[in-house]
Amino acid sequence: MTWVGVSSRFTWHRRVSALLWGLPVALFGGLVVLWVAGGLPALLWVVAVVVACGLGWIVAELAYRSWGYAERSDDLVVSYGVFVKRLVVVPYGRMQYVDVTAGPVEQMLGIATVRLHTAAATTDARIPGLPKGEAAQLRDRLAQRGEERSMGL
Repeated sequence: MTWVGVSSRFTWHRRVSALLWGLPVALFGGLVVLWVAGGLPALLWVVAVVVACGLGWIVAELAYRSWGYAERSDDLVVSYGVFVKRLVVVPYGRMQYVDVTAGPVEQMLGIATVRLHTAAATTDARIPGLPKGEAAQLRDRLAQRGEERSMGL
């Protein structure tokens, strides 16, 4: 079984997302805390949010290293997880449809997420951080294999 990883741009996607959430939380939360409790608690709030963003920066690299997938003859195997490792096996015959999505930050970085949908929500899978071309090719291969198995797509 040959494992394929995600793009290193996935790390930047996670980091930029953390900053896009962290900056408004630090700013507006700090202003609210300043108004309610004063200067020192507001400063502590901002420091706490900056530390959380710093941890998010580190976890982004770990998350990038944890994602991988392998195409086998009868199923797709997806592995991910920093603290809790997960392994999802999706039989091609169980797939109902496969789609590719890309939010604004993903589009800016040239990456996309492949989502596999099955009748059972517990076996749905996603593979984030793939280059757009690779994501489209994977979607087409999975759709073809699903049609060959004729139970799903």
